[in-house]
Amino acid sequence: MPEEITPILAELDTYDTKEYANNTYYLGHYHGHELVIAYSKIGKVFSTLTATVMIEHFGAEVLLFSGVAGGGSADVQVGDIVVATQTVQHDIDITAFGRQKGEIPGSKVFIETCQRLTSKLKEAANTHGIALKEGVIATGDQFIHSKEVKEMIVKHFNAQAIEMEGASVNLVCHELNIPCVILRAISDTADGQAVDDFPQFVEKAAKQSATLILSLVRLL
Repeated sequence: MPEEITPILAELDTYDTKEYANNTYYLGHYHGHELVIAYSKIGKVFSTLTATVMIEHFGAEVLLFSGVAGGGSADVQVGDIVVATQTVQHDIDITAFGRQKGEIPGSKVFIETCQRLTSKLKEAANTHGIALKEGVIATGDQFIHSKEVKEMIVKHFNAQAIEMEGASVNLVCHELNIPCVILRAISDTADGQAVDDFPQFVEKAAKQSATLILSLVRLL
């Protein structure tokens, strides 16, 4: 969402904008790095398009994805920050053909993220006194606001966070051999309170994740 890149853009002295594929891309410099910044729009299709454009059209060599998510496992609460060790698409279901839930033929259920970037992100978090939580981030084309649905996703995939874009972005990077890190600040707990909690905490959560992403850029 726009709210998720606003705190990043605020830290740049200047930037140019480019319109491409019905989205706006912001081009700037930060601590010696050329940055291409965009919000992915909501859902797996738009986020796949945005990630692909960044890599294939703008030549991105590393992809850093940040934003907000719903909490998954019981120890993840509003305000926590989760970095993905793996991502999964929780809404893929062709089990009727003998596949595992979340499995696509020719791919894997769980896709790993870049360990080097994750290690650097931990280093950045330490400088801010932030304790990162690590684990699986589960992605699907639904805003989860049901305790029963959340518990099913957590039980099946051991998900630490649940959202709508991370796994599709990570899959693009995996297939194109681009290092990728997926970072999420928890804005709600993906249960019956999610609709009320999300607007209240989204801005604060977005600022937290943006702070860590920019700190990571400085370490690269």
